[in-house]
Amino acid sequence: MSRPLIGIVLALSLALAGCAPSATPATPAAPGGPPTPRKLNVVTTVAPLTSIVENIGGPRIALTGVIPEGIDSHTFEPAPSVARVMANADLIIMNGLSLEDPTLEMAKANKRADAAILLLGEGTITRGDWIFDFSFPESEGHPNPHLWINPMYALRYAELVQEQLARMDAANAPYYAANLSRFRGRTMRLDAGIKTVVQTIPQGQRKLLTYHDSWAYFASMYGMTVIGAVQPSDFKEPSVREVAQLIDQIKREKVPAVFGSEVYPSKVLEQIAREGGATFVDKLRDDQLPGKPGDASHTYFGMMLENMRNMAPALGGNADALKGFDPSPVFDGPSGAVYVR
Repeated sequence: MSRPLIGIVLALSLALAGCAPSATPATPAAPGGPPTPRKLNVVTTVAPLTSIVENIGGPRIALTGVIPEGIDSHTFEPAPSVARVMANADLIIMNGLSLEDPTLEMAKANKRADAAILLLGEGTITRGDWIFDFSFPESEGHPNPHLWINPMYALRYAELVQEQLARMDAANAPYYAANLSRFRGRTMRLDAGIKTVVQTIPQGQRKLLTYHDSWAYFASMYGMTVIGAVQPSDFKEPSVREVAQLIDQIKREKVPAVFGSEVYPSKVLEQIAREGGATFVDKLRDDQLPGKPGDASHTYFGMMLENMRNMAPALGGNADALKGFDPSPVFDGPSGAVYVR
């Protein structure tokens, strides 16, 4: 992460910490009526997780995502002021699987004794399901953590969130369950649409060469092959030798498109695509939501819909099966979620 970005993160974190309450207060009692219990104060990390939690909790929770969109979550170092946000939380929800280790350590060190930490990745797959690959070699012991790019794993994340919220806030358990039911139905429609979209891509062209190595669990779910990732395991730029090898691989396997990222702009990847004779598409998203907070598409569903619209045509298929798919949140009304940007 560059020094300017560190400055942005620090400024945003300080602003967030300065306005963070010790807890969301109870709503004042109406004349003759009891006060409304305070909302659970929930903290999350990357934006897709924040969106999944937002879909389940809706306006019944106070929700803050602490990793700004557009920031590399693997190298993100939380500012000291984020500790105050963690200290105010009732529930801290993270991906786990070593994605946000510095933030996790800060949470453990600063949370209240009665606050809970929920690691979604560990609750979704077991060690036997871990995928090690280009940027996450088995020799380093950390699996690819990007489970949410597989919609069925995202659904499991939502189930875990619903279970935890219901345990901590029994009065609103029916509301969380209803939102989960709607989230499940939307996910099933997304899953069916992606399966149809992939079938429109010629068999020999269902290959992904990406900059950031985040598509392993998606590819295994939908019959695609990730043939490479440009970003090395140390999250720096690839060496000259690695670039040459990728160019040769693109030519050899006749890869139609190379996919960059909204979060990881890379001139090197553009060069690899050009010299390999492939189309360069720099619009794939793994942890940055489309639009801005409040937009109907600024959701996990919106991110996946946008990905399919960009991926399928570049590989020779089409995303027509997802026309009319609704990416908006499954609950009614504003949630009040804060996405640090």
